[in-house]
Amino acid sequence: MQLKLVDAIKEAGNVKRFLPSEFGMDPSKMEHALAPGRESFDQKMIVRKAIEDAKIPFTYVSANCFAGYFVGSLSQLDTLIPPKDKVRIYGDGNAKVVYMEGDDIATYAIKAIDDPRTLNTTLYTRPPENILSQGQLVEIWEKLSGKKLEKIYIPGEDFLASMKGMDYVAQAGMGHFYHIFYEGCLTNFEIGEDGEEASNLYPEE
Repeated sequence: MQLKLVDAIKEAGNVKRFLPSEFGMDPSKMEHALAPGRESFDQKMIVRKAIEDAKIPFTYVSANCFAGYFVGSLSQLDTLIPPKDKVRIYGDGNAKVVYMEGDDIATYAIKAIDDPRTLNTTLYTRPPENILSQGQLVEIWEKLSGKKLEKIYIPGEDFLASMKGMDYVAQAGMGHFYHIFYEGCLTNFEIGEDGEEASNLYPEE
């Protein structure tokens, strides 16, 4: 579908900015990603190449983790609500993650679409106050709820081993979780000259 959009934009010839649908992790940083989840990043890079080869003006948006899926569940894999008694902690729980509200991502994307500073670059939604480890997220919930949760720490090798035998979709999703919560792939790099951080550009939001 995305490549068809690229073809349509080329034919129209009057599109001033294209924001392809690739919200989440920056695929250009995920060459090392685990299969089968790597396929989604490879597909996004194919779309990027088509956009750039066609010289279509673009802004890529790296939206990171949507809070609606990751915060309320304390980043548990199988639920959208907070656990009552036990919480699974990935690794030591200290990898830094970026949790973003969907409305905030939309606001940044709308502002970026005609901003010359974001032309042909990547917009990273990475406000400092939105960067938390899973351990910090759980601690905040415990303070709000007044209840301590039993923490079950899952070593990386155990997490990877648990993927064996799962179907394609489950393995892809767990692979993404591994990169986020064990490798810290959302925050383990500096934003270079080819990117901008949203809250720096739009501090009023």
